[in-house]
Amino acid sequence: MNIPNILTSLRIFMIPILVAIYYLPWEGRYYTCAAVFALAAWTDWLDGYLARKLNQTTPFGAFFDPVADKLMVSVALVMLVASYADPLMTLASAVIVGREIVISALREWMAEMGKRASVAVSYIGKLKTAMQMLAIFILLGSPPGTMWSFFGESVLVIAALLTLWSMYIYLKAAWPELVPKHSDKK
Repeated sequence: MNIPNILTSLRIFMIPILVAIYYLPWEGRYYTCAAVFALAAWTDWLDGYLARKLNQTTPFGAFFDPVADKLMVSVALVMLVASYADPLMTLASAVIVGREIVISALREWMAEMGKRASVAVSYIGKLKTAMQMLAIFILLGSPPGTMWSFFGESVLVIAALLTLWSMYIYLKAAWPELVPKHSDKK
C-alpha cells in the first residue's frame, strides 16, 4: 500500500459516511455532506497527482481509482434523486450513471483488444467530471427548493449534456473496432 492507494481506499470508505450523514435528522447535514463529497473529490485529484509525481502507480490504483469515483458519484446521485423527486434531475442522473457503465464496459473491451489508448480520457471527459462534481457538491450542500439547489440542478443538466458529448467522442473513437468494415467479396 502506498499513499495514492490509501487515498483511493479512503474514498471508498467515505461512501457509507456520506450516506449516514445525508439521512441524519440534522439541519447541518447538507453542509457536512458537501464537505465530505468535496474531500472525496479532492482525494481523487490528489491520489492521481501523487501516483504520477511519486511514480507509485499500481494495478490496484489503476483498477480501484475509477471504481471509487463511479461509486461515490453514483451513490450521491441516487440519494439526490430520491430526495428531489424531480424528473429532470432523474434523467440527468440516469444519463450520467448510464454513460459511466457504457464507457467502463467499452474501455474494458478495448483494453482486451490492446486498444485502450483509443478510448483515453479526453478534455471533454475531464470537463464533464468537473461539472458533475460541482453539481453534486452544490446539490448536497443545498436543501431542495432553494436557489442554490436550482443552480445545482442546472449545473447537473450541463454535466449530463457534457456526458453525452464525451460518450459520443469515445464511441466515435471506438467505432472502427465496434463495427469493422468487411471487404467486398465477389
